[in-house]
Amino acid sequence: MDTNPESSSAVSRDFLVIELAQPDDFDGFRQAARVLLALNAEPHAVRWRFCQPLAQQMPTQDLFAADEAGSVVGRALTPDALDQLPLPPTQPLRLGKSQLSTLRLACCHNLAGRFALCYRWLHRLQSDHRLRLDALDSDWREIERLAKAAGREIHKMHAFVRFRPVPGTEADGQAMQIAWFEPEHHVLRAASGFFRRRFPNMRWAILTPQCSVYWDLEQLLLAPGSTADQAPEPDAGEQLWLTYYRSTFNPARLKEQAMQREMPRKYWKNLPEAVLISELVAGARGRTQRMLQT
Repeated sequence: MDTNPESSSAVSRDFLVIELAQPDDFDGFRQAARVLLALNAEPHAVRWRFCQPLAQQMPTQDLFAADEAGSVVGRALTPDALDQLPLPPTQPLRLGKSQLSTLRLACCHNLAGRFALCYRWLHRLQSDHRLRLDALDSDWREIERLAKAAGREIHKMHAFVRFRPVPGTEADGQAMQIAWFEPEHHVLRAASGFFRRRFPNMRWAILTPQCSVYWDLEQLLLAPGSTADQAPEPDAGEQLWLTYYRSTFNPARLKEQAMQREMPRKYWKNLPEAVLISELVAGARGRTQRMLQT
């Protein structure tokens, strides 16, 4: 029980609104949650919202939008401001690496109540440490579901981003490479490290509706969101890629359901090779028959 009147009064009178810096601001959430847990702030008394300073194309998605409607009483505090509150002496809640990783991924999901869900589980865990080992806990199972969905989206982004060179952007003989992608969740920042490691010597940018990321050979820079028409047009090199894709397609090994499971249709519109899929699938049976007859 909190015995510090000054600290408890900061969270007991009204709702407390926590304003995070980004839709996927796990570090900010973690910082705020640490203070809120120390103050024993009840989950129902905490509202989470985030800024989207880079989202030019997307409307602001306030997690609760309640402050705009005037129904949430209380002022918004950033994690840094929350950290200034006097705290009672408490034992910090410690989590394993896998649990932290799961929470981090869950916070990349686009579910409006993801931060509230994660904080509720943390608050319950603080009261009952046995939850740490309860894999069937409903809150934890929901957190895992969000984390798996965001993790799958990161995996698909790694697989389906297609860079195109942009004429007129050459530096040291290399044109800048730009890709357009439409992630369902807030995973751009989480996925960017993969491209930095894979293409460290190439200037590239990935544009998405929510925000964009640019690698200048030294650091990753975030930029405002974009629209599909700001992505580069197909170039001559893309025709070579289509020729390669067509020549390596083996109709005898076609498993259409497995292919669509690994390459869902929602990604096809941004994949150059997708224009060939219907044609190749339609002709697969005939090509297989001819292969068997020769």
